[in-house]
Amino acid sequence: MTITQTLSGKRILLIIGGGIAAYKCLDLIRRLRERGATVRPVMTRAAAEFVTPLSVGALAATKVFTELFDRDDEQDVGHIRLARETDLIVVAPATADLMAKMATGLANDLASTILLAAGSPVLVAPAMNPHMWRHPATRRNREALARDGIRFVGPNAGEMAESGEAGEGRMAEPLEIVAAIEQVCAAAPKPLSGKRIVITSGPTHEPIDPVRYIANRSSGKQGHAIAAALARLGADVQLVSGPVSIADPDGVTVTRVETARQMQASVERLLPADAAIFAAAVADWRAATEAADKMKKDGGKGPESLPLTENPDILAGIGTHGSLRPGLVIGFAAETEKLIEHATAKLKRKGADLIVANDVSPDSGIGGSGVMGGDRNRITLLSQDGAEAWPEMGKDEVAERLAALVAERLSGSER
Repeated sequence: MTITQTLSGKRILLIIGGGIAAYKCLDLIRRLRERGATVRPVMTRAAAEFVTPLSVGALAATKVFTELFDRDDEQDVGHIRLARETDLIVVAPATADLMAKMATGLANDLASTILLAAGSPVLVAPAMNPHMWRHPATRRNREALARDGIRFVGPNAGEMAESGEAGEGRMAEPLEIVAAIEQVCAAAPKPLSGKRIVITSGPTHEPIDPVRYIANRSSGKQGHAIAAALARLGADVQLVSGPVSIADPDGVTVTRVETARQMQASVERLLPADAAIFAAAVADWRAATEAADKMKKDGGKGPESLPLTENPDILAGIGTHGSLRPGLVIGFAAETEKLIEHATAKLKRKGADLIVANDVSPDSGIGGSGVMGGDRNRITLLSQDGAEAWPEMGKDEVAERLAALVAERLSGSER
């Protein structure tokens, strides 16, 4: 049976509370992923008494987050990142303790801290003993959470697994929770709806003659990933791509070009826009004169010289454009030395709001020149406020974080 991808591209942060119903979350994760969702799990310490992080991580195919004071995750304020980089937070099972923390604003572990910092819709699936569910304190907490906009699915009536008692308090079944998630996601507005964003990606090829050209190692993976992430947030994404061998991102309008001058012309035609992101590795130079025919060896010798001329600076041209300048301009800087120094100078010189800088030197620690074409990246984000180093991560995750930042910068702005 073919399962409809009703949650394709949706990012679900699943907070698993400490109750016997936690075992149902293993099936819930499977059901969500087969519908196209990405599931990022967070487990309380009590949850690990009922299901193991190993099982949860294996089904989610990703890391399980458990600790607030994790040195690696919290170096970039991980709990805030987890709270922001999601379309929906699901709490299942939502124990009486977790609901009480949410209602009173307590934040003494990773799960409760994420919930207090949440900027996305929150759906809870309560699960507890019937007496606990009927207790006046729990009723007050439920009413307070409902007033705060928290959505509920369940609990159901039935026999309790841990006590043999019957009554209202059983966690909703996985497919019921999935249906509630689908309903919330379908109704949720996307943060970049109505925003037009132009992005460049890939290399440019600058012809020397009909068969030879000047190029670089860029694969377009990072730029294309950013375009896809922006589209998932609802943006009208106009991608101007140099020659690449990867597929076009879903939900994106693609203009294909070869040279820097073609890329410049295409970007200018696509203005005005709310934001422009220049991830392409544009060749700085091109041959001063393109030979009409294939250049031949002359007695075993090549040409004595290959005169070059400078290509247009697309980022600087848009960053200082004036009336047609987008409200947010982001450039990229791939450097082999003095990363911060060169990227800071580029930020000032080219009129950008942000520069995404990455080290592509052989000793960068993530593959050297393989960074251009690889699947991972380590970037430093520069703005007028200074430099923010991000940890090494996959290019898709870099794209998600950058798209979330764009949404935050553009929130409330009009073209």
